[in-house]
Amino acid sequence: MFSGIVEEAATVVSLRKEAENLHLTMKCSFTHELKIDQSVSHNGVCLTVVNIDGENYTVTAIKETLECSNLGLLKIGDKVNLERSMLMNGRLDGHIVQGHVDQTARCIEVREADGSWYFKFEYDFNREMAKKGYLTVDKGSVTVNGVSLTVVAPTENTFEVAIIPYTYEFTNFHQIKPGSIVNIEFDIIGKYISRITQL
Repeated sequence: MFSGIVEEAATVVSLRKEAENLHLTMKCSFTHELKIDQSVSHNGVCLTVVNIDGENYTVTAIKETLECSNLGLLKIGDKVNLERSMLMNGRLDGHIVQGHVDQTARCIEVREADGSWYFKFEYDFNREMAKKGYLTVDKGSVTVNGVSLTVVAPTENTFEVAIIPYTYEFTNFHQIKPGSIVNIEFDIIGKYISRITQL
């Protein structure tokens, strides 16, 4: 489980396809603290560390993960938002994030206002998705590329988020432009409420 508070935007140093899997090798400052089998969120996707080599480590994304996330679009040199799993004695500074990306969304607008940035995203929506709780509510929580954010101005298939300068520079939000594909995870509380109301 994660909180959506990014620890570092790491760099992709290697991408290797093997059958339908993708092995991603990352370089980050806390590689020396990692262990084999440890869970780390990559752009909001929970992946397991399978190899450690100096300041680099490797994780593997399977076909299903690649189909529902943006990991298959990564290029060498890209920045990826990282977060290690929560400590049970720590603070929940964001919101409960599972690391199970629900789908991708497309950035359709980026604008700067009063020193901050507003990003607007569009995602696929239908009644079946609504039944699963794949929706947003005003001032509710959503995870975008692993970052816990507050929803602004939601519609049926779009929403906006406001990004402060620190988050813009510290995460990979500075890479996101109109047309960029991001990972989104809807609020787990909303999913459970949606499921319960159908019983």
